[in-house]
Order: sequence, then structure tokens, then C-alpha cells
Amino acid sequence: MGTNQNVLGLVFASIHDDKILDLTKYRTMGSVPFGGRYRLIDFPLSNFVNSGISQVGVITKRNYGSLLDHIGSGREWDLASKKGGLHLLPPFSHTSSTIYSGRLDALGNIWSFVEHAAAEYVVLSNCDVVTNIDFRPAIAAHIKSGAEITAIYAKGFYDHTAGTSATIFELDENGFVTDAAIDPPMTGECRLGLDMFVMSKDFLRKIVKESMSRNLFSLRRDILLSRTAKYKILGYEHQNYFSKIDSLADYFQANLDLLDSAKRNAIFTKAAPIYTNTKDNAPVHFGADAVIRNSLIADGCIIEGRVENCVLFRGVRIGKNTIVRDSIIMQGGTIGANGAIRNIIADRNVRISDDRQLTGSKGYPLFIGKGAEI
Repeated sequence: MGTNQNVLGLVFASIHDDKILDLTKYRTMGSVPFGGRYRLIDFPLSNFVNSGISQVGVITKRNYGSLLDHIGSGREWDLASKKGGLHLLPPFSHTSSTIYSGRLDALGNIWSFVEHAAAEYVVLSNCDVVTNIDFRPAIAAHIKSGAEITAIYAKGFYDHTAGTSATIFELDENGFVTDAAIDPPMTGECRLGLDMFVMSKDFLRKIVKESMSRNLFSLRRDILLSRTAKYKILGYEHQNYFSKIDSLADYFQANLDLLDSAKRNAIFTKAAPIYTNTKDNAPVHFGADAVIRNSLIADGCIIEGRVENCVLFRGVRIGKNTIVRDSIIMQGGTIGANGAIRNIIADRNVRISDDRQLTGSKGYPLFIGKGAEI
């Protein structure tokens, strides 16, 4: 895997935390657990590394203790080098000690880091899209086109009544953006922005400095939406499977999507692995009467009941004669005997006693907070 010292990757670890407040109350979006053994930040970090980008800055906001613990020195992503490497960037705004208000404000705050990075181009990414993407073709298309911004999008379904957030692009015959709309009143197939952008450092410097002088904060609203005619913006289509997490129901479905082998294989490939901070646990222990159907079970689990269509994180215990269906049980969760559980998301270290019946629905999964006892 060759490295590209000419490109800097920037990850916004906390953008859109408000979309899944249940899960981001004590952590950033980037450190939200996912898929049995990952965190959401593993996806952009791995995508950068697999694209040869070895200089990466992670822009934080608040509640970033677990993020620090997870990414450490960046060794698991091969980002612990002295050249380039992984940098955690501070959460306060440039103008005062308040938390930053948007991407442009955040970039203004950490601009000295960007300025000193030995890179001509910058790739921006959030942590709320689960996908496997090679940024190299997008960077090449950006350079070839002469665009000032390249916005990466994917074709997908948008329903404005679902309350999710989206940037929708209209393109001309050459692939340039002619119109951008945020959360438009429409339902149907469209070009959904993935909040991934490529631009030169020189151009990014220009819009960041200009935005700071005009008190503008949002890259989407203040640049994409209002300056479509002023700037040359290329749309680059990402054609692989993706899942955008805009709500608790989206998070729930994105995890359960991993039970579909085609979707799982589209994300987790040998050629471009998703790296994470691995921990050694004992193997899974199955009791004599355990039944497992179509589920992802992380190491260290002890299963004595029945588990169907579930994602279980490390060290989960399921008691005898308990049936758990269509649920996500995070690390250290314990469900007692003779229970019936369906459509729930249990955060870390939840304890559910014997004989409990808990049911949510697919569109509104029942969320149980960290460390709760029921």
C-alpha cells in the first residue's frame, strides 16, 4: 500500500452527534460502537489509509475520552509514523473558548495544523457513513476536472418525512453540480451527498479565511448551497454499498445490514480491510441448548439461549431459555434467563434480569442506556 504524502485526510469525529443523541450522550459519533467490534471512526480512518493517505487529523468536539482510548497512537491503522501520522485536534473555536459551530469554524480553529501539513490536497470526511471507499479515483477526477470542490455522492433513496438530513445534488451532463438542496421536501431516488469532499489546500484556505471574516460556519449551507454558481463543484459518484446514520433507526438498520452477506462483503474486503483497535477475549462459549441464527457474535460471549438476527458485541451473556431477536447488544451486556427480547439496542454494560420481556419495533427500536439495570 503506497502512501500519498500529497494528501491530508481530515475526519470530523463529532459532526451530526445530535442525530443519535441516545448514543452520543457520553461519546462522540466517531466512538459509537458498531458491528460487534468496531467504532464508527474506524471506517473513515481505514478508508484514508487504504487510499494511501498517511497524514490524518481527527477533529473532535466534546466527550472524546473514549475516542482517545480507541485510536491511541494510530498504530492499528498504521498511522503511528513520525512522517504524517495521526493527530487529534482540539475542540475549541478559534475566536473564543466556546465549542465550534460547524465545519468551517472547526477548520479555522485547526488551520495552523492544516497549513503545516505537507499536502497539496485535502479530503474531508465525517463518521456517520459506513462504507468502504477508495479516495484515489475521486482525487484523480478532482485534479483532472479543474474543479474547486469535489463532492462525493451516492445514488440512494431519500424520504423527507423520515426526518433525516441530506444534501441532494443536481448535476449537468459533465458531472458538475448545478444545484444543491439541504433536506428538500421530496421523496425518491436521488444523488445523496456523503459529506466527503476533495479540494486543494489553497482553495480550502481561501474559503476558511473568507468564512471566518464573514462569521460563516457551515460548509454545506454557506458554501455548497449558496455558492454553487460561484464555484466549480464536481460531483463524484461512489458506487459501493453505504449506510448513512441520521437516526437511531438508521443506526439499528446499518448494524442489521451486516447480517446480509452481500452488504457485509461490500464493506469488509481483503483488499481494503477495515482496521480497529483489537482486544483479546476468550472464544465464544455456546451452552448445550444454545441456538444461533443469522447473527454476528463477537468473542468473549456466553450464549445459553436462542439468538436470531442479532449483533452481539464482546462479552455479552444470554441466559437459558431466553430468546433474543433483531437486536444489538453492546459490550458487557447481560440478559438473564427465560426472557424475550426483540428490536432493542442495549448500550454497554446493560443488565436485564430474568423473566423480562422487552420489545421495540424496527422503525423505533427500544434503546436502553449505558449501564442500565432492568
